[in-house]
Amino acid sequence: HPCILECFPSPTSDLLKENKSLEVTASSRHYVDRLFDLDPQKVLQGVIDMKNAVIGNNKQKANLIVLGAVPRLLYLLQQESSSTELRTECAVVLGSLAMGTENNVKSLLDCHIIPALLQGLLSPDLKFIEACLRCLRTIFISPVTPEDLLYTDATVISHLMALLSRSRYTQEYICQIFSHCCKGPDHQTILFNHGAVQNIAHLLVSTSYKVRMQALKCFSVLAFENPQVSMTLVNVSVDGELLPQIFVKMLQRDKPIEMQLTSAKCLTSMCRAGAIRTDDSCIVLKTLPCLVRMCSKERLLEERVEGAETLAYLIETDVELQRIASITDHLIVMLADYFKYPSSVSAITDIKRLDHDLKHAHELRQAAFKLYASLGANDEDIRKKIIETENMMDRIVNGLSESSIKVRLAAVRCLHSLSRSVQQLRTSFQDHAVWKPLMKVLQNAPNEILIVASSTLCNLLLEFSPSKEPILESGAIELLCSLTQSENLALRVNGIWALMNMAFQAEQKIKSDILRGLSTEQLFQLLSDSDVNVLMKTLGLLRNLLSTRPHIDHIMSTHGKQIMQAVTLILEGEHNIEVKEQTLCILANIADGTTAKELIMTNDDILQKIKYYMSHSNAKLQLAAMFCISNLIWNGEEGSQERQDKLRDMGIVDILHKLSQSSDPNLCDKAKTALQQYLA
Repeated sequence: HPCILECFPSPTSDLLKENKSLEVTASSRHYVDRLFDLDPQKVLQGVIDMKNAVIGNNKQKANLIVLGAVPRLLYLLQQESSSTELRTECAVVLGSLAMGTENNVKSLLDCHIIPALLQGLLSPDLKFIEACLRCLRTIFISPVTPEDLLYTDATVISHLMALLSRSRYTQEYICQIFSHCCKGPDHQTILFNHGAVQNIAHLLVSTSYKVRMQALKCFSVLAFENPQVSMTLVNVSVDGELLPQIFVKMLQRDKPIEMQLTSAKCLTSMCRAGAIRTDDSCIVLKTLPCLVRMCSKERLLEERVEGAETLAYLIETDVELQRIASITDHLIVMLADYFKYPSSVSAITDIKRLDHDLKHAHELRQAAFKLYASLGANDEDIRKKIIETENMMDRIVNGLSESSIKVRLAAVRCLHSLSRSVQQLRTSFQDHAVWKPLMKVLQNAPNEILIVASSTLCNLLLEFSPSKEPILESGAIELLCSLTQSENLALRVNGIWALMNMAFQAEQKIKSDILRGLSTEQLFQLLSDSDVNVLMKTLGLLRNLLSTRPHIDHIMSTHGKQIMQAVTLILEGEHNIEVKEQTLCILANIADGTTAKELIMTNDDILQKIKYYMSHSNAKLQLAAMFCISNLIWNGEEGSQERQDKLRDMGIVDILHKLSQSSDPNLCDKAKTALQQYLA
């Protein structure tokens, strides 16, 4: 029966397999053995044969590594007695082994290949230097190689800079090493200080395309988020032409796509760093349209991802660029295509293509969300267009629960951007119950997601947002109170900000729940936070809690002592005008309570402070102090006569007379109104 044969392969086939692997190992062993021959010519021939055997053969590469070829090759490479030809061939074979799998690279790193190759660069022989550089390049572009290995010895970078002039190969490989090993500001600074800009600039006009391209890539990583490099690049010229002009030439449609994209990245970084104005024609007429082109269906998936992410970064903070991009080549509709991968199965004939689509599908979604977030950051009409794009809200909601953290973060960013729209909060956000997946995202998310998600929640808690009620019912107070205790400043700000929005015009139960959730201790902690943003939002929360009389009286009856203590501390502390103004406004609210007033009237220290601020040099503080006084002396309220008398004895009326002559119309009006209470 055929099934039987398929289930139980014949013993002979197993033997064949075993013999085959023995053969491979035996032939590999033969290559390694020849490296130990006493005749240098035979060793050289052995290395050359090994080179030919490993080209494109990953199995053979793995076997040779397992059999210990690497330490021997490195030994021969470093021996002074080895001929230059042998040393060069060893570097070539090692480079070929590095081109295999990531495990191969790990094995090479474990044998300390990098110091050996860097040492080789000190040789006078150019061919050997090039072979060492080619191998170093292959190792450094592998994701398993730590970039810092390039920077452990300070002399290496300056030696590499010196080797740039030797040949077009040294130029290509060194630029490629730099662009792969330049991760973050520290690396940028090291390369910049070693003269990278001056040494690499002239390579942009090299006759070799590969050299031009690698030099361009170098500048794109050197300038990224780096004002120092960007400001320098603007003024560098090569053959009488400034670098921005050279970059613009490289953007032209007849240039290879990778060149267009990379020069667009250089110009984008320079623009974001303030080295090129956002309204400069090279940005508006060249860079932006080029990046929009990269988002079109004609481009490869990788190019569309890079194009959209770079464009998102270019327009992120500039309203005008956002408007221009939104009306260029139907970009908003074009981005909807980013969500259509992998394509329907019937359209995909080969499994490789499906694998490729799947791999890039989440990158495409992430890029589209990022670009939509940038496009909708400021303009209401653009937000409307984005939300009206097919199934957009569903896509965002799905994005919030994706397994890829990068897609989740980008979806939350997009949602945050759209949540700045009053109109959308009232409509689309409500229709799709966006708050549900958002609350889910806020459970156990990493900080970078929490920060954006909690900012979005702040907007959903504004008083005109219909989502406010259900969010409250789903345990938001507890969640937000816990955020205010975070080590992370942005999370503390967002937690207290969301509570402030929640307390605005809220019913008494919600206000009590907030106070209970926060605890007096935590409130004091926030009021003594070193960050002024946290302090301002906490005062804003207090002000919103202390609004409408019954609420003011209720809260002051339970927390009055602590709140008065906090107010005193802030008015005595070294704080800016805004903080003190907000604190005086809280006092004015307390003064508006029915029973709460007494907490001010029986506190001479606070009364003296109000009096002091009435005569302050800053009109805002004077005005806020006057609100307190007006609320205390208002006629027709129980005890107003006694309060007026006490304040007159303190000299308040004299100050009011003085202020009624003020050149500031607001102060003058407020003082006259207060004096009328005394006359009534």
